[in-house]
Amino acid sequence: MTPPRTLVEKIWAQHVIGAPQEGRDLLHVDRHLLHDLAGVISLEEMEARDLHVLRPDLTPAILDHTVSTLPGRGPVTTRISERYVPTMERLCAQEGIPLFRLMGRGQGIAHVVGPEQGLILPGLLVVCGDSHTTTHGALGALAWGIGSTEVTHVLATQTLYQAPQKQHLYRLTGHLRPGVGAKDVILWLIGRYGTAAGAGAAVEFAGPVISDMGIEDRMVLCNMTLEMGAKVAIIAPDQKTLDYLEGRPFTPTGAQWEAAKADWATLYSDPDAAFDLVREVDCSQIAPQVTWGTTPELVGAIDAPIPDPEAEADPARQRLMRAALDYMGLMPGQVPGDLPVDWVFIGSCAGGRIEDLRNAAAVVRGRHVAEGLTAWVVPGSTEVRLQAEAEGLDRVFTEAGFEWRQSGCSLCSAANGETVPPGARCVSTSNRNFVGRQGPGARTHIASPVIAAASALAGHIAAPLEAGA
Repeated sequence: MTPPRTLVEKIWAQHVIGAPQEGRDLLHVDRHLLHDLAGVISLEEMEARDLHVLRPDLTPAILDHTVSTLPGRGPVTTRISERYVPTMERLCAQEGIPLFRLMGRGQGIAHVVGPEQGLILPGLLVVCGDSHTTTHGALGALAWGIGSTEVTHVLATQTLYQAPQKQHLYRLTGHLRPGVGAKDVILWLIGRYGTAAGAGAAVEFAGPVISDMGIEDRMVLCNMTLEMGAKVAIIAPDQKTLDYLEGRPFTPTGAQWEAAKADWATLYSDPDAAFDLVREVDCSQIAPQVTWGTTPELVGAIDAPIPDPEAEADPARQRLMRAALDYMGLMPGQVPGDLPVDWVFIGSCAGGRIEDLRNAAAVVRGRHVAEGLTAWVVPGSTEVRLQAEAEGLDRVFTEAGFEWRQSGCSLCSAANGETVPPGARCVSTSNRNFVGRQGPGARTHIASPVIAAASALAGHIAAPLEAGA
């Protein structure tokens, strides 16, 4: 009789293909997403070593990090894209790797394109040379980011050595307040439990709050679980998962779809499965969140005063808070809702999906960006952009004074040369606010799309009701 197992343990066991080596299992990889930074570097190494990609059909490649999002862009719009885009195109053609080309409908951020194309399915083992690969756990996949050496190993062998992770369960209960969404929930969790809470573990989310969430909100939650230190984030597939996946370009059809659904119905943690850590979280207490420091852990309610480092007992945290306040140009006791804003960025794999844009547009409609403020909307993929344009969302934003741009990572990581100016304060729907993340000297406040939209209108960090939405 099989002992009770967690969801992660079930998927893991299905992918073990070799005997353990130094405490690590050899796992088969179902999907290996390549993007134009880690992907190019590893493909160039493969070429230099006269190695070839074993399963190019399982290695979809996507242009996202280095591409310009400027309207009317081309493949070599910037110095950075001139280096990476043609190289990616050449090496993918050489190896027979399917590439979502820059000017095609499938282009976008890897963690947006994978789910929307149906490349990510429940029960798959998915890796990518990008830390926010945890996003795909929202569909019941076992997914994590890997380093460049591992990328090369997967390209050559379609396998990966990996040590089993500890198992954590977060059961989210209660009901979210109006105006509170997945970004607020995950920021609150990071602030409450810290950036080391996951400690390289596999974190499963469950409970009524998860059941109520749409798939795109679940992706936001799983995306930023990495910022709690987790290696994996996952949610058991349910009817919402099936509804989201059905009919997508790479989703199974016909008899294969029916067989897949039957298999996915077994993907859940058994009632008596053992977790190393279980946390029950009442989410009804969560208010709209915004970061004030240089890590997602330094976060609080939008109307809560910034804490004083001197009140902290831990010397290391004191130093972190002092350095963050100095970089951000802030003082203890200031309230984020009082802070003037220079830039607003709505986009990224944590804030650039169609639901994000719909929610932001509902706040913006009929109003205008504050004078002197720069506001960008960067759809997470070309499909998202086209859907938004079909719904007229682009006009809502442009008539309000936002710049409507092409799809890509853009200001989330600034790897393409698009940056926030030094010293400028930016409300961003992205997932990281490290020093220099959006450009040298840029001051980033992570928040939800509705807070970003309201802040653009108000000229200071604001919740939608404050902005009169």
